[in-house]
Amino acid sequence: MCNRHLGIGADGLMTLELADGYDFKMVYYNSDGKESSMCGNGGRCITAFAKSLGIIDNAARFIAIDGAHTATIAVNGMISLQMKDVKDMDVQDGFTILNTGSPHYVAWVNDVKYTDVFHEGKRIRNLPQFQPDGINVNFVQLHEGKLKVRTYERGVEDETLSCGTGVTAAAIASTTTNTGTFDVAIETPGGNLGVSFVKDTATSATNVVLSGPAAFVFKGEIEI
Repeated sequence: MCNRHLGIGADGLMTLELADGYDFKMVYYNSDGKESSMCGNGGRCITAFAKSLGIIDNAARFIAIDGAHTATIAVNGMISLQMKDVKDMDVQDGFTILNTGSPHYVAWVNDVKYTDVFHEGKRIRNLPQFQPDGINVNFVQLHEGKLKVRTYERGVEDETLSCGTGVTAAAIASTTTNTGTFDVAIETPGGNLGVSFVKDTATSATNVVLSGPAAFVFKGEIEI
Protein backbone atom coordinates (compact mmCIF):
# COMPACT_ATOMS: atom_id res chain seq x y z
CA MET A 1 0.00 0.00 0.00
CA CYS A 2 2.87 2.41 0.74
CA ASN A 3 4.56 1.80 -2.62
CA ARG A 4 4.34 5.07 -4.55
CA HIS A 5 4.39 3.33 -7.94
CA LEU A 6 2.35 0.16 -7.45
CA GLY A 7 0.26 1.05 -4.40
CA ILE A 8 -1.43 4.07 -2.82
CA GLY A 9 1.81 5.74 -1.81
CA ALA A 10 2.71 6.79 1.73
CA ASP A 11 5.53 7.13 4.25
CA GLY A 12 3.72 4.65 6.49
CA LEU A 13 0.48 2.97 7.51
CA MET A 14 -1.50 3.62 10.70
CA THR A 15 -4.26 1.47 12.12
CA LEU A 16 -6.86 2.69 14.62
CA GLU A 17 -7.73 -0.14 16.98
CA LEU A 18 -9.86 -0.67 20.08
CA ALA A 19 -8.11 -0.47 23.46
CA ASP A 20 -9.58 -0.83 26.95
CA GLY A 21 -9.40 2.40 28.93
CA TYR A 22 -8.62 4.56 25.89
CA ASP A 23 -10.51 6.10 23.01
CA PHE A 24 -8.36 4.05 20.65
CA LYS A 25 -4.96 2.48 20.04
CA MET A 26 -2.60 3.81 17.38
CA VAL A 27 -0.34 1.32 15.59
CA TYR A 28 2.13 2.69 13.05
CA TYR A 29 4.14 0.85 10.41
CA ASN A 30 6.89 2.43 8.33
CA SER A 31 6.80 1.91 4.58
CA ASP A 32 9.36 -0.91 4.99
CA GLY A 33 6.63 -2.93 6.73
CA LYS A 34 8.14 -2.83 10.22
CA GLU A 35 6.20 -1.53 13.20
CA SER A 36 7.69 1.84 14.05
CA SER A 37 8.36 3.90 17.12
CA MET A 38 6.10 6.91 17.75
CA CYS A 39 5.04 9.11 14.85
CA GLY A 40 4.13 12.59 16.10
CA ASN A 41 2.38 13.90 13.01
CA GLY A 42 0.72 10.50 12.70
CA GLY A 43 -0.67 10.98 16.20
CA ARG A 44 -2.21 14.28 15.17
CA CYS A 45 -3.59 12.81 11.94
CA ILE A 46 -5.14 9.77 13.61
CA THR A 47 -6.81 12.11 16.11
CA ALA A 48 -8.42 13.94 13.18
CA PHE A 49 -9.37 10.59 11.67
CA ALA A 50 -10.98 9.45 14.93
CA LYS A 51 -13.04 12.64 14.99
CA SER A 52 -14.17 12.08 11.39
CA LEU A 53 -15.38 8.59 12.39
CA GLY A 54 -17.31 9.96 15.37
CA ILE A 55 -15.12 8.11 17.88
CA ILE A 56 -14.15 11.34 19.65
CA ASP A 57 -15.35 14.92 19.70
CA ASN A 58 -12.55 17.45 20.25
CA ALA A 59 -10.35 15.56 22.69
CA ALA A 60 -8.72 12.13 22.69
CA ARG A 61 -6.77 9.86 24.97
CA PHE A 62 -5.06 7.06 23.11
CA ILE A 63 -2.30 4.52 23.54
CA ALA A 64 0.68 4.18 21.20
CA ILE A 65 3.92 2.24 21.19
CA ASP A 66 5.60 4.75 23.54
CA GLY A 67 2.70 5.01 25.99
CA ALA A 68 -0.41 7.10 26.53
CA HIS A 69 -1.07 10.38 24.71
CA THR A 70 -3.72 13.07 24.91
CA ALA A 71 -4.73 15.32 22.02
CA THR A 72 -7.12 18.21 21.47
CA ILE A 73 -8.68 19.74 18.37
CA ALA A 74 -9.18 23.52 18.41
CA VAL A 75 -12.02 25.39 16.70
CA ASN A 76 -9.63 26.40 13.90
CA GLY A 77 -8.69 22.75 13.31
CA MET A 78 -5.26 22.91 14.91
CA ILE A 79 -4.42 19.65 16.64
CA SER A 80 -2.24 19.62 19.74
CA LEU A 81 -0.65 16.36 20.82
CA GLN A 82 0.95 15.70 24.20
CA MET A 83 4.29 14.03 23.53
CA LYS A 84 6.39 11.93 25.89
CA ASP A 85 8.75 13.65 28.32
CA VAL A 86 12.40 13.78 27.33
CA LYS A 87 14.49 12.41 30.17
CA ASP A 88 17.94 13.03 28.73
CA MET A 89 19.70 14.52 25.74
CA ASP A 90 23.30 14.32 24.61
CA VAL A 91 24.47 17.79 23.56
CA GLN A 92 27.59 17.70 21.41
CA ASP A 93 29.45 20.23 19.27
CA GLY A 94 27.27 20.61 16.16
CA PHE A 95 24.65 18.00 17.00
CA THR A 96 22.34 16.70 19.73
CA ILE A 97 20.88 13.23 20.30
CA LEU A 98 17.58 12.68 22.12
CA ASN A 99 14.47 10.51 22.14
CA THR A 100 11.05 12.14 21.71
CA GLY A 101 9.17 8.88 21.23
CA SER A 102 11.59 8.02 18.42
CA PRO A 103 15.38 8.44 18.51
CA HIS A 104 16.68 11.55 16.76
CA TYR A 105 19.99 13.05 15.72
CA VAL A 106 19.70 16.84 15.36
CA ALA A 107 22.43 18.47 13.24
CA TRP A 108 22.86 22.23 12.88
CA VAL A 109 23.47 23.56 9.36
CA ASN A 110 23.96 27.00 7.83
CA ASP A 111 21.47 26.54 4.98
CA VAL A 112 19.04 23.64 5.18
CA LYS A 113 17.80 24.30 1.64
CA TYR A 114 21.11 23.19 0.12
CA THR A 115 21.83 20.35 2.55
CA ASP A 116 22.15 16.88 0.98
CA VAL A 117 19.54 15.38 3.29
CA PHE A 118 19.33 12.01 1.54
CA HIS A 119 23.00 11.09 1.37
CA GLU A 120 24.17 12.72 4.60
CA GLY A 121 21.08 11.52 6.46
CA LYS A 122 21.59 7.99 5.20
CA ARG A 123 25.25 8.08 6.25
CA ILE A 124 24.49 9.18 9.82
CA ARG A 125 21.49 6.84 10.12
CA ASN A 126 23.78 3.89 9.33
CA LEU A 127 26.71 4.80 11.60
CA PRO A 128 27.79 1.79 13.70
CA GLN A 129 26.96 3.44 17.04
CA PHE A 130 23.28 3.69 16.06
CA GLN A 131 22.84 0.07 14.99
CA PRO A 132 20.96 -2.19 14.79
CA ASP A 133 17.88 0.03 14.75
CA GLY A 134 19.37 3.19 13.25
CA ILE A 135 18.38 6.76 14.03
CA ASN A 136 16.33 9.54 12.43
CA VAL A 137 18.38 12.49 11.25
CA ASN A 138 17.25 16.13 11.30
CA PHE A 139 19.04 19.04 9.65
CA VAL A 140 18.12 22.30 11.34
CA GLN A 141 18.69 25.96 10.55
CA LEU A 142 17.78 28.91 12.75
CA HIS A 143 16.20 31.47 10.43
CA GLU A 144 14.40 34.71 11.38
CA GLY A 145 13.40 33.50 14.83
CA LYS A 146 12.14 30.07 13.80
CA LEU A 147 13.61 26.70 12.95
CA LYS A 148 13.72 25.29 9.44
CA VAL A 149 13.88 21.50 9.57
CA ARG A 150 14.40 18.71 7.06
CA THR A 151 14.39 15.07 8.15
CA TYR A 152 15.72 11.73 6.92
CA GLU A 153 13.59 8.99 8.47
CA ARG A 154 14.70 5.45 9.17
CA GLY A 155 12.22 2.86 7.92
CA VAL A 156 11.20 5.20 5.12
CA GLU A 157 14.90 5.48 4.21
CA ASP A 158 14.36 8.84 2.60
CA GLU A 159 13.54 12.45 3.38
CA THR A 160 9.96 13.01 4.49
CA LEU A 161 8.05 16.27 4.18
CA SER A 162 7.55 16.65 7.93
CA CYS A 163 8.42 14.55 10.98
CA GLY A 164 6.57 15.32 14.22
CA THR A 165 8.98 13.64 16.62
CA GLY A 166 11.81 15.16 14.57
CA VAL A 167 10.64 18.77 14.87
CA THR A 168 9.98 18.13 18.56
CA ALA A 169 13.56 16.95 18.94
CA ALA A 170 14.84 19.96 16.99
CA ALA A 171 12.85 22.40 19.14
CA ILE A 172 14.11 20.95 22.41
CA ALA A 173 17.68 20.67 21.12
CA SER A 174 17.61 24.32 20.02
CA THR A 175 17.47 25.42 23.66
CA THR A 176 20.84 23.71 24.30
CA THR A 177 21.36 23.66 28.09
CA ASN A 178 18.99 26.54 28.88
CA THR A 179 16.05 26.04 31.21
CA GLY A 180 12.61 27.64 31.23
CA THR A 181 9.34 27.58 29.30
CA PHE A 182 9.62 27.54 25.52
CA ASP A 183 7.37 27.85 22.46
CA VAL A 184 9.21 27.20 19.20
CA ALA A 185 7.93 27.87 15.67
CA ILE A 186 9.08 25.41 13.03
CA GLU A 187 8.95 25.31 9.24
CA THR A 188 9.22 22.03 7.33
CA PRO A 189 8.77 21.28 3.62
CA GLY A 190 5.33 19.94 4.53
CA GLY A 191 4.13 22.94 6.54
CA ASN A 192 4.42 24.87 9.78
CA LEU A 193 4.32 23.37 13.26
CA GLY A 194 4.80 24.53 16.84
CA VAL A 195 6.37 22.84 19.84
CA SER A 196 5.97 24.02 23.43
CA PHE A 197 7.67 22.51 26.49
CA VAL A 198 9.19 23.16 29.90
CA LYS A 199 12.81 22.49 30.83
CA ASP A 200 13.47 22.29 34.55
CA THR A 201 16.93 20.86 33.93
CA ALA A 202 19.46 21.34 31.14
CA THR A 203 18.91 17.93 29.56
CA SER A 204 15.22 17.12 30.13
CA ALA A 205 11.85 18.42 28.96
CA THR A 206 8.29 18.00 30.22
CA ASN A 207 4.82 19.17 29.14
CA VAL A 208 5.89 18.68 25.52
CA VAL A 209 3.13 19.57 23.04
CA LEU A 210 3.30 19.32 19.24
CA SER A 211 0.75 21.47 17.40
CA GLY A 212 -0.27 21.92 13.78
CA PRO A 213 -2.97 21.27 11.19
CA ALA A 214 -4.04 17.96 9.66
CA ALA A 215 -5.46 18.07 6.14
CA PHE A 216 -7.78 15.43 4.67
CA VAL A 217 -6.39 14.21 1.32
CA PHE A 218 -8.66 11.46 0.02
CA LYS A 219 -10.47 8.24 0.89
CA GLY A 220 -10.74 5.02 -1.03
CA GLU A 221 -10.93 1.24 -0.91
CA ILE A 222 -8.26 -1.34 -1.64
CA GLU A 223 -8.40 -5.13 -1.81
CA ILE A 224 -5.69 -6.81 0.24
